[in-house]
Order: sequence, then C-alpha cells, then structure tokens
Amino acid sequence: MSSTQQPSSSKKQTLFIASLIILWYSSNIGVLLLNKYLLSNYGFRFPIFLTMCHMSACAFFSYISIVFIKLVPLQQIKSRPQFLKIATLSVVFCGSVVGGNVSLRYLPVSFNQAVGATTPFFTAVFAYLMTFKREAWVTYAALVPVVAGVVIASGGEPGFHWFGFIMCISATAARAFKSVLQGILLSSEGEKLNSMNLLLYMSPIAVLVLVPAALIMEPNVVEVTISLGRQHRYMWLLLLINSTLAYSANLSNFLVTKHTSALTLQVLGNAKGAVAVVISILLFRNPVTVVGIAGYTMTVLGVVAYGEAKRRFR
Repeated sequence: MSSTQQPSSSKKQTLFIASLIILWYSSNIGVLLLNKYLLSNYGFRFPIFLTMCHMSACAFFSYISIVFIKLVPLQQIKSRPQFLKIATLSVVFCGSVVGGNVSLRYLPVSFNQAVGATTPFFTAVFAYLMTFKREAWVTYAALVPVVAGVVIASGGEPGFHWFGFIMCISATAARAFKSVLQGILLSSEGEKLNSMNLLLYMSPIAVLVLVPAALIMEPNVVEVTISLGRQHRYMWLLLLINSTLAYSANLSNFLVTKHTSALTLQVLGNAKGAVAVVISILLFRNPVTVVGIAGYTMTVLGVVAYGEAKRRFR
C-alpha cells in the first residue's frame, strides 16, 4: 500500500512544483509585458502611479495571505530601529521599481531585460564596497561578459534611448543595492524576516512614499486615468490584473524558493529573461539586430557563468 502511495505522492509534488514554476513565469513575464503595454502603447504614462498600484495590491494581498490564510506565520516588528531599516529598504525598493517602469516607456522589453541581467555585477560591486566581501577571481572574471554584452547590445539596439537606459541601469543598481542592504540591515537572528513578511511591511510604507510623489510629479494622473477609463472599457481591469500579477510574482518567487532552492530560482530567472524577450518581440514587433541578440546572449551566458563560479568557489 505504501509503495503505491509513494509514487503517487511524488507525482503530486512534481505537479505542484511545476505549477508553481508556471505561476512564477506567467506572473513575472505577464507583469513586465502589461507594464510595457500600459506605459508605451496604451497612453497611460504614469510609472509612479502604476508602481503605487502594484504596492497597494502587495500590501492588501500580503495581509490577506498572512493574517487570514496563514500562508506563513506573522512575524512582528520588534523595535524602532528594525522598523527604520525596513523603511529604508522600502524606499530603495520603490526606486528600483519606479526606475524599471520609467525605462519601459522608452526602451523595448528585450533591451530592458538585457540591462536587467547585469544585476549580479552591481550586487558584487555593492557587496565589496559595503561589506568588503571578496569573491574568487574567476567569479569576478565571469562578470566581464555580463557588462560587455550590455555594451554590445546597446550599440546594436535600434530603439536605444539615453534617458531610458539611465533609468534602467539605475533600477538595476537599486535592486542589487536593496539585496545587499537587506543582508546587512536584517542580518541578526532577531530581525530576520522571510520575504513575505518583509513585503507585508514594506508595501504600505512604499504606498505612503509613492502617493505624494505621484501627485507632485504626475499632477494630472487622476483626471487622465479617469478619462482613459471612460475611453477604454478594460482600463480598470488591466490595472487590476497588472497589480495582482505584481503580488503574484512576489508570492511565486517565495514559494518556488521554498519548495526548490535559490539556485533553481536563479537558473529559472536566466531562462525567464530569454522567454520574456522572445514574447515581447512577437507582441510589440520591436526591431532587433544580430548585434543586439549577440550582446544579450553574451550577458546571459556571463550571468550563468557567474552563478556557477560563485557556487563552486564559495
């Protein structure tokens, strides 16, 4: 009896993990493509307000998932310094998401993903500058094609835009800075939070930061959004789906890591960028060149080599 139950249980576990990976892929790629569609093709040119919608959804769904569904145990903030650390992370996280959304107004998704793939380079730089943590020389050598690939892709990108490129690089650097900062600020056992609880506390702080920023930097956002909602029947539905996918991307990221490993997530992430590029080219018909494809391929291979070198020489 137990021998027949074991294969059945194994199949269910495999199916469950496969479902999580599909959810992770569809959420991440879906929110990226919808961001591009709303910001570039739909006339909704408010990246700060869009990020505020994402953070509002993350705050709401995180509360439901943790407090009511009890997906993970609720972890309390234990001190004022811990709260200030979380608030700092939230502001940096806001900057990375807003920068990424702004860049999508000016750059095609394919090039956005190529630049975003350089996150390990910035992570290594910040880790060295802030913690004096050194890696093996082979690990640093693997970062050369990561950067070189983006330089090559930039030269071969027909839709290259300097402001969009600067915002994309800034967003990538901020994302790397946040991950290193998180390791430093929440390093003690008493302050560590799992990613779902961290999102629960970071999201409302992000909303409080983004509301005045949107009203000041995007002063006509409310009237234009209402006007677009009247013109396009599915405007509000798209915003709702987009915001829900933003939370789903964070949730599936946590679940895939929990049920597989951080290494599996890293490998899936490398493949996700390539899948997103192919889908975006098919959907948005943005022109690509052989030089651009070669540069992006070099960057992805460099990221893979960096991950492997870091694992072997840890």
